[in-house]
Amino acid sequence: MSRTAYIKLVPASIKQEVTLEELKDYFNYYKEITSKTGEQLGWEYEENAFPYEIKEREDANGQWFYLKGIKDRYNFILLGVGSEEVEDENGTRQQNFIQIALPETATYGDKNKANEFAKFLARKLNGELHLFNGRIMYFYDKK
Repeated sequence: MSRTAYIKLVPASIKQEVTLEELKDYFNYYKEITSKTGEQLGWEYEENAFPYEIKEREDANGQWFYLKGIKDRYNFILLGVGSEEVEDENGTRQQNFIQIALPETATYGDKNKANEFAKFLARKLNGELHLFNGRIMYFYDKK
């Protein structure tokens, strides 16, 4: 089973490139909207909806960061950005992507939360989501 998911930013995507800072902003926005859901339900939902905090390491060189679990059933989720060359009918082009990886110590809770966040991001960016199980979800209009 693959332990990496990708959100590919295709030509139909809202953005063609996402920086790490923008990715952190999306994460914080996701935590904010899930906490508002909790307020509407009258329940402290924020910590349970996405029980992670952003952490960075100096050796990451601005290429990735990780989410550290703040509850006992959650460990880590790694997030990064990159690019690759792809061929299409118009030739070769540069395609950017967001990578979501689960380390060996990841739990099923980490995988579920990573899937939730990946779907949220792909929907928000109109991207192409390559899930951990190898399946692909398209969140953009195919022409």
